[in-house]
Parts: sequence; structure tokens; C-alpha cells
Amino acid sequence: MNNSYSKILRISLSSLPPNTKYKEFISLWGRLDEIKLYNISKTDEIASQIAYLLRQCNINHEKCWDEEYDIVEKRIDILMSVLETVALKLKKNNIEIVALKNAGIAKAIYKNNACSPMGDIDLLVRSCDFRRAHSIILNDLGFTFKFRSEFEEEDLEEAFRGGGTEYYKIVEGYKVWLELQWRPIAGRWIQPHNEPNGDSLMDNSIEVENSAVRILAPEDNLLQVALHTAKHSYVRAPGFRLHSDVDRIVRFQKINWSVFSKKVVDLKLKTAVYFSLYFANELLETTIPKTVLLDLKPSLYRKKIILYYINKAGIFNQRKKKFSKLGYIIFNMALYDSLSENIIAIFPPFKSLQIKYNIQYKWQLPYYHIKRLKDLAFKRAKL
Repeated sequence: MNNSYSKILRISLSSLPPNTKYKEFISLWGRLDEIKLYNISKTDEIASQIAYLLRQCNINHEKCWDEEYDIVEKRIDILMSVLETVALKLKKNNIEIVALKNAGIAKAIYKNNACSPMGDIDLLVRSCDFRRAHSIILNDLGFTFKFRSEFEEEDLEEAFRGGGTEYYKIVEGYKVWLELQWRPIAGRWIQPHNEPNGDSLMDNSIEVENSAVRILAPEDNLLQVALHTAKHSYVRAPGFRLHSDVDRIVRFQKINWSVFSKKVVDLKLKTAVYFSLYFANELLETTIPKTVLLDLKPSLYRKKIILYYINKAGIFNQRKKKFSKLGYIIFNMALYDSLSENIIAIFPPFKSLQIKYNIQYKWQLPYYHIKRLKDLAFKRAKL
């Protein structure tokens, strides 16, 4: 991609104040093919952010930008309304919920719905409330229990072991997807001992003013979105725009960096989190303290492997296939902090397997290790 196109995408996605971006944005605009830029930005879901800057800069532009702005704003308005409705209903039943990732950011941190495209609403609940929340979402709120992945079955107990459920509902002509989780990440490659405890995150969560919704404490919020970005390999769909989650939390929440770094180190997640911060800093000029990047810096060979695959995949164009099957496995293995963590990832201990599978006896370990490796090899997201 031409540097001018990539630069304007980065400027538009960054949550720097608009008046600090006007001059460079206007300068770049004059060098680009407008329709080509529109098509590129729409692929990576940044067209509405560019439209916002066009309005702020009073630049004449094609109507497609305003149409995209209005479409995104309407959809996110609906999602935010559904979020509040669900949160209020669950709260009346003494169930607290936390809005994760972009849903929480749009609700409480960066309140510009047109500049906050998202595919669904992610909710975290305490593990003890999960089944009751599931029942309320189905029976009282009228959602349908359905996974988007063809590899998942609508079995509540199996879904609980996996960390969460998915639902949909048609609202004002839009298909609204809702994810209910008791595990805050629940990635196939992340091990339970690396993952923040969902109940502890709920205990430390904070209220959103004039709302039934809660959001994570700043350090927990940053850690969760950093791991979510890593879960998507930094470049897989929704790709580039994911880095705005880190950017917005760092810019608009006060982060205690020593507390944050300790959480990352204690969970043995330095490599995965480092690159979430690194890419936000490199792409969006997010201010990350140098001492934090130094504290979390991975080993040289892991950094080289990850940067090799990221450069090969490309930051932009989420529709592009980013990895081969082998490359994806090597990339994910490089995200662990040490060889011992790699071994645990390949052959998880008994207690870890119990979370995902219905394993009852230790002599069953070889069978479930093989089953897990098969699931990792074939039950995969789009690469």
C-alpha cells in the first residue's frame, strides 16, 4: 500500500484530538484518489473515522463517506441501546455485567459511536452468574442461542467449559450479536494460568455513570484488550482497527503502569502484550512509557519471528489471508514467554484440560492431548 494511504488510515484511527491531525490530514488528502481511499478504508472499517475528519476539516468530499458515517453511527447506536437494555435487565436480577473491548470503550471512554465500528457486544459476568444470565438472555430478552462458528455446538455445558456463549437478535432490522463470557479471553492458544481471573476482574470493575453497565479497571481494561489484539494475531480480522482499543484506553484512562506491568509479568504474558503496545505506539503514536516496553520486551528470537510474520502478513486489509497453517502455529508458539510455556501450551496439565473438556481421570490425558491438538489444527479461525 502507498505510504500516503497507510498514513491517512493511521491518522484517522488514532484518537489524538482532531485539531492536532488537521494539517497533515488535509495535506495527505490532496495526494490521494478519493474513491480508492474509500474502498481501502471500508475494507478495514475506518471509513467512518475518515468521514468524521472530513467533516471536522470542512473538506468537500463524495457522499459515500457521509453514508458510511451514518450507517456505522446507526448500527452502534443500536448496539449501545441493546447493551444498556441487557445490563439493566440483568442488574434487576442481581447480575452485574462488564462491557468488554470496544463495547466498553464506546460506552464509557471514547463516546463517538460513528468512530467505533464493532461486530458484536461482549459481556463479562461472574462464573456463578453465567447460567442464570444465559436463561434471562434467552427467555426474558428474546435472544437466540447460536454460535457463529460452524465448529461450535449450541450446548450450554460445553459452551461454559469453553468460556462463553453467543446469541443473536434482530433489532430494527440489524442482526445484533451478543457474547456472554465468564473467561475474559478464552482463546484457544491462551492457557488458563495465563488468563486474568474473570471473577477478580468483575470485583475490581467500575461503574459507568448513569448506566447499568460496568467497565474494567484501567489496568485490567488495557490488559484485556492487549490480549484480545494478540488473540487476533494483531492483523487478522477485524485487523488494523483493533489497535484503536489500546490507543483509546491509554489516552483516556489513567494507567498505573507499574501495576499493569506486574500483572503482565505475573501472568507470563510479556511477549503477547508487548506487541499490542508496540504496534499501538508505532502505528497510532500511542504514548507508551519506554520503561514499560523495556520491561516487557521479549527475547530477540521471538521478536524476530513475530515481526517476520507480521511484515509478511501486512497490517492492513483484513480480508487478506494472513498466515499459512504452519506459519500460524509457529507465530502463536512465538507469543509465549519461554520454552516451558510452549510445552504447557502443547501439552496442558490435567486441571487446564478440565476447563475445556469433560476429562475425569489423569489416565485420559494422552487422548485429550491428541484431541486438543486436532482441535487446534482443524477448528481454527480464518487465517
